[in-house]
Amino acid sequence: MSDNLHTIDETPTYAEDTDAFDHHHLWHPYTSLPPAYPNLVIERCDAVYLYTKSGEPLIDGMSSWWACTHGYNHPALNQAISEQLQKMSHVMFGGLTHQPAIDLGKKLLSIVPNGLDAIFYADSGSIAVEVSLKMAMQYQLAKDKPEKNKIATTRSGYYGDTWHAMSICDPVGGMHSIYGNQLPVQLFTDKPIDGFNSEIPESARAQLTEFFETNHTHMAAFIVEPIVQGAGGMRFYSPQYLQLIRQLCSHYDVLMIADEIATGFGRTGKMFACEHAHISPDIMTIGKALTGGYMTFAATLCQRDVADTIAGSPYAALMHGPTFMGNPLACSVAIASLNLVIENDYPARAREIEEYLQAQLAAIKDYPQVADVRTLGAIGVIELNNNVDMPTFQKLLITNRIWVRPFGKLIYIMPPIIMTQAEVTTLCDRLKAVINQYLSISSD
Repeated sequence: MSDNLHTIDETPTYAEDTDAFDHHHLWHPYTSLPPAYPNLVIERCDAVYLYTKSGEPLIDGMSSWWACTHGYNHPALNQAISEQLQKMSHVMFGGLTHQPAIDLGKKLLSIVPNGLDAIFYADSGSIAVEVSLKMAMQYQLAKDKPEKNKIATTRSGYYGDTWHAMSICDPVGGMHSIYGNQLPVQLFTDKPIDGFNSEIPESARAQLTEFFETNHTHMAAFIVEPIVQGAGGMRFYSPQYLQLIRQLCSHYDVLMIADEIATGFGRTGKMFACEHAHISPDIMTIGKALTGGYMTFAATLCQRDVADTIAGSPYAALMHGPTFMGNPLACSVAIASLNLVIENDYPARAREIEEYLQAQLAAIKDYPQVADVRTLGAIGVIELNNNVDMPTFQKLLITNRIWVRPFGKLIYIMPPIIMTQAEVTTLCDRLKAVINQYLSISSD
């Protein structure tokens, strides 16, 4: 037993310094413990603002990692949670069901791409991805093709932090490369060519076609983030690429999985990013904005043929079942969230925000320290030539009363879609001030 264990009397108290407790005892995403710089304590949130302990409002440019698309403390979502809480907060989904799960399913099937017909409720985005991979594997087993047991994808992708999800993230440049050969070995092809409005070069078409021709006998599925590669680089690419993947998957009996966890519910200017290419995947994952940031919740949807094929095999049961699968609170708030998305036409609202972002961020393109500025829907990306020094940058963010979370060379914003033009302008003005101050400091 370690000699460093505290006795009861030796346990430190933090009654007067909760920040210190957090710093020394609570791990935060993708950081060491203790972290290299302190985490900012938020006391409350409302609309598009985060309020610090001192009452200082920070305008939120991140939607809390893209989930709080309606902002914070929304009365419709609060009401949905409160009303459901009076009935039941949770009941097991094994052998039981409930009205919120049924109503949410009907709502989802009314808005997702054509043909998606069966729904598996998951408890996080990573788990939704894991379920999609299981579906693909069981589908191929059911078709008596056990050799089709690999997942194919592009480089520069990101699909979550659970084990098989990590295996399909970029194996070299991704954040999970530390695990190396311990992860399952999957199949990777070149990342899509940059540019939403770009044409796919014939060489890229040929390369992807050859990849399928060479590997299809081992491919259970091809998974892709439609149109926007998120944490793998905030890259936008042409809808033509999705169309080609759809054609190749259909030709070679490879299931196409679309990960819409970050892009769903209007963020890119369409309800789902697949709609830019007018295609339907065989399997689709959704999450993040599904509950408007109120509950951890996600779902995996598939075409009826996928579900029927699995059900008609010796492996009839899909072998997954989270404890909180179909949680009634999450389903109820998700219904309210989808109602807001539909009634307020969030895809159209995101296209308006894109116009504001283009106008506000255009001048930054001319900075010698800036490699690129790009926008799509309610997403704005500023790519620097060098990695951001986060301790310095975060201090400037707080001083200028905004909140974003850069990574690597990327400073990006994905604001709540409820933001007004004036609020988007304020966010961009303050962000430009931060960037100017940061570049001035870093050039000294």
